Amino acid sequence: MSAAAIPLPPALAAMLALAAGTFLLRLSGPALRARVTLPERAGKLLEVSAVLLLAALAATSALTEDRAFTGPARPLGVLTGGVLAWRRAPFLVVVLASAGTTALLRLAGVP
Repeated sequence: MSAAAIPLPPALAAMLALAAGTFLLRLSGPALRARVTLPERAGKLLEVSAVLLLAALAATSALTEDRAFTGPARPLGVLTGGVLAWRRAPFLVVVLASAGTTALLRLAGVP
């Protein structure tokens, strides 16, 4: 039996296609950087938009679950992590402090 006769499962084919697409998209940045120039204002807007998008994602994840407010425990945990990240604490400390704060508040009965 030859290798061409072995069927490729659809999930594996999709994974390989997505991996190849991701690789090509990431490769296109350095390859096109010298050829494509953006105006200075557009570059600054792209930087600001990336920060705003991440902030919106963090706020949505921290404040809502199933289209309802999560309660104060999770936002306080995120706030703890944000303050520690701002103070340049190690990543592991930030994650553990955020999770610990949320867990302790929920253990204390805070929703």
